[in-house]
Formats: sequence, C-alpha cells, structure tokens
Amino acid sequence: MGKLFLLLLIVVPAMEIGVLILSGNTLGIPVTILLIILTGVLGAALAKKEGLNAIRTAQLQASQGQVPSGVLLDGICILVGGVVLLTPGFITDALGFFLLIPQTRTVFKGFLQKIFQKAVQSGSFVYVSNNRWNRKP
Repeated sequence: MGKLFLLLLIVVPAMEIGVLILSGNTLGIPVTILLIILTGVLGAALAKKEGLNAIRTAQLQASQGQVPSGVLLDGICILVGGVVLLTPGFITDALGFFLLIPQTRTVFKGFLQKIFQKAVQSGSFVYVSNNRWNRKP
C-alpha cells in the first residue's frame, strides 16, 4: 500500500503538469487559470453544502439512537474530495467532484466499505470500544 501511495505521489503530479500544459496550449493560459480558480470555488461551495448535509444527517441519526456509519463514510469522502479540489489540476478536480456528488460518491463508499471489511477480517484493523460515558463509577 505504501508503494502504491508513493507511486501516486509521483505519477499524479506529473500527469497534472502535462494536462495543465496541454490546456494552456489549447485554451490559453488565462482561460486555464480561470478554470482552475473556478473549479476550486465551485468545489469549496459543493464541499461546504455536502458537508453540512452530512453533519445534519449524522445529528438526526444520533438523536434517533442510530449509529451514523454510512454518514461517516460520506464525511470521509467529502473531506477528501474537498481537499483534492483545492489542489490545482484537472485530474484531481475530477476526482474531487466524483467524491462530492452524492450519486457518484456511493461507488467510492462501497469501495471503502470493502477495504474496511477486508482489514477487519484480516486482523489488521481492530475496533476497540472505549465508551467512557456509559461506565458506572
């Protein structure tokens, strides 16, 4: 997993630079810069909207005594999508919007659930409950 992450840290920025150069040559530098700023602003607004929706849903589920597990995965996707959208580039922007739009986010949530299930089954991820609020003195 570490090698894959290192590879992504090298390959993705190189691809982003190539796409930005191609865009600058095709559309022009001012238009490319404007598109980068526009996607950042739109992404920040969408991340804020989706994040607030996730918080409201989690609060509602918690007030009804439900565990907001699906909403927590939504929150992780929204956080990662928002951060990725703030980095300049069109490839990362596409990934960020993919994580922020609820219909496409479900695909990534399913992927995350499979990763968590495999980690729990293999024993590399252990959940320990430390519920201090329900302990009796």
